[in-house]
Amino acid sequence: MLILANVRERWSGFLGAFVAVLVGVALITTTLVIYDSARPKVQPRYSGTAALALPRQAVDADGSPEDRMPWSKAEAAPLVAGLDKIPGVADAVVDRSFYAQAIRDGKPVTDEGALQAGHGWDSARMAPYKLVSGRAPSGTDEVVVDRALGAAVGSALTVNITQGREQFTVVGTVDGPGYYFSEAFAARQQPGVGAIALVADKGADTGAIVTAAKKVLGDKGAVVSGDGRSELQPQYIEHKRFLGVQLISAMAILGLFTTVFVVASMLVLATGMRRREIGLLRTIGAAPQQVKRMIIGEAAVVGLLGSIAGCVTGVLAAPLLRNILQGLDVAPPGMEVTVAAWPLLTGCAVGVGVSVIGAWTAGRKAAQVAPIEALLDSRSANKGMGRGRWIAGLAVLGAGVLLAIGTATSSADNRINMAIFATMTLIVAAALLTPVFIGPVGRFLTAPFQRGGSAGPVLIRAELVANPRRAASLVAPVIAAVGFAVLLSGMVETMRVAYPAGEALKVSGQTIVTPDGTPGNTDEVVAANPVGKAALPTRAFVLKDASAGKDTEQAGTAAGATVLDVLGSRDPRWSKPGEAVLGERTAKKLGLTKGQEVPVRFADGTAVTLRVGAVLPDDPARGDFVVPRDLVRAHDPAALTDDIFVPGDAKASDAVPGTALHDAAEYALADYNTDAKLTESLAMMLIVIAVGYSVIAVANSMAMAAHGRRRDFGVMKSAGGTVRQLLLVSVGETSLVIVIGAALGILVTLPPLAGMASGLSQATSSDVGLHLSTGTLTTAVIGTLVAAVLAGLAVTSKTLRRQAA
Repeated sequence: MLILANVRERWSGFLGAFVAVLVGVALITTTLVIYDSARPKVQPRYSGTAALALPRQAVDADGSPEDRMPWSKAEAAPLVAGLDKIPGVADAVVDRSFYAQAIRDGKPVTDEGALQAGHGWDSARMAPYKLVSGRAPSGTDEVVVDRALGAAVGSALTVNITQGREQFTVVGTVDGPGYYFSEAFAARQQPGVGAIALVADKGADTGAIVTAAKKVLGDKGAVVSGDGRSELQPQYIEHKRFLGVQLISAMAILGLFTTVFVVASMLVLATGMRRREIGLLRTIGAAPQQVKRMIIGEAAVVGLLGSIAGCVTGVLAAPLLRNILQGLDVAPPGMEVTVAAWPLLTGCAVGVGVSVIGAWTAGRKAAQVAPIEALLDSRSANKGMGRGRWIAGLAVLGAGVLLAIGTATSSADNRINMAIFATMTLIVAAALLTPVFIGPVGRFLTAPFQRGGSAGPVLIRAELVANPRRAASLVAPVIAAVGFAVLLSGMVETMRVAYPAGEALKVSGQTIVTPDGTPGNTDEVVAANPVGKAALPTRAFVLKDASAGKDTEQAGTAAGATVLDVLGSRDPRWSKPGEAVLGERTAKKLGLTKGQEVPVRFADGTAVTLRVGAVLPDDPARGDFVVPRDLVRAHDPAALTDDIFVPGDAKASDAVPGTALHDAAEYALADYNTDAKLTESLAMMLIVIAVGYSVIAVANSMAMAAHGRRRDFGVMKSAGGTVRQLLLVSVGETSLVIVIGAALGILVTLPPLAGMASGLSQATSSDVGLHLSTGTLTTAVIGTLVAAVLAGLAVTSKTLRRQAA
């Protein structure tokens, strides 16, 4: 009851912490709700299936489950026959998907799902899609298309497939997307079987079908039903979902860090301002443990109330975040916001947990307050640095320096995350060590203004010197706001310079043939450009058993299979029949050495034993696992070719529709711009979140500080200070705190950004310097300053008016 009474009586003192928890929990809840809503959904083309039979799953080089290893034609035939005989199964359909895209007026028809738009006719039964007109395809030159394409039955249609443009006769239309060919044609395009769909009779028991299907498959695969069918996703949808998850994960991590950092700082500030009250409680007999329990209980109540309000706000804001993701084209099509219980419970747990942990930290110091503090005017606890704070600050600083150094040596995929973690660590270190700098910096910055004879600079300096810990609590959110703004905008500016320059240097003097409106280059494009690098990528499975004499069907089981990207090359240096060239890192992970033989299973479900011809230093331009191009084409007829790099002494051709030519500079810029929009949007969103949240925290902190100093204002007014003078002192002190925080915020970001620039210099083989966005930095500092000054002025003015009344 005492705790609730304290919260009611001192609500203005807890308001800052309440708002900080509310905003933090709202951000975390919103991101978790969107994350939950973005989970894979069962695709419409599988809506008519009772279950899907899938091959066994392989792992990647790090041991994480990844692709399923397709069955070969021989392996799939008995499985299809057995599944088709299950009671209640109307049909067991072999589902095949491959590249197909219509060409009209010399240009590819826009279709982001074109890479998997081609199917055998039987796959139309899975939706089910029904014929609107015409008949099913029977010949290899016939096709059934979506009626939305507008192709009339009997008309000729040019369809781009892996081999290039081919003429088909439209023999029917259906009420769903895709291109449906004869089963014989589809089997040639994708010989391997990646899924067998079970279409049930009307009223059949799905559970019984799944049980029987598992018996048929045995250890050769798995059966999924219900929501489990969402495992099969078109690549473009999975890619969008991946990008969206990356974005909201970054938002959630940043939101969690900022919440912990800000709430802890504000609770320390609020508790430090109650020393006289705590001293009075100690005078009337309160034990240290009772004081600690009181502070933790108050924080728990405030945290719970803020968490509840934050959850409600987060749920209301979720549609807005969904719309933003859709605008960035990183949300799955047709994504709907659904609210489950776990995001709300997680948000509440974070809010209450952060509040309690922050209060526990502040309560440990508060419990040491002596009864005599009730009679003292000085805030002695605000002076100096304790031994524990020194140790923690220096330890965190050391960790931040190590992370900053690691930023320069980390891989390209980890460099951004490493820089963010380094900055987070250095922000914490700066907040812990700020009391050391407050006094000297305050003296230095106020020294020029003391010559005018004004008492304002003297009062400002005295306040900072006498209460360094209070000032440090005010500086902390400023460090976070400016630090994240400088880091994120600096990363974007540095990458904007580094990547195009590095990429242009790598391909200097070459002409690059790129897809234009298609997901890759067809064999027709490759034939038109017979000279130059034309890598043909596929996903293949390196098998554990390297016995050359072992039966390939046995060696092709998923046990011990590692899936990885394999490149088919036409470069004579790497394209030797029966051999594979590996990068050192890949060879080490697979446990392979030069001269060793290894079975590799391809997309058609057949295994080929290859000899490791060479193990070379890693080179992204060459590839980590390189085999002859003809080998990949023979076992993966659906694979499309990457960009083609034509040497300067050869002529490149863009005569085939769906291609474009670029020189080195154009290619580098276009390649960077593909991801630049998303990167810049992500950075801007994170900047808005970090700066916006920190600005709210700064405003709350300044308001709390001004409210806590009402007695000081009364004393200064009694000594002859005018309202104008007191307001100027408030503005001056606030501005000085913001300047110190902004300077520290910039300093903590320079080591990670310098490390990132150094790493980019090595990765791109070009001279990359550190680049900052002065516009973003200026906006962050001015926005923080304005919010802090207005909050301090509003509370100070209100306090002075009350005292006058």
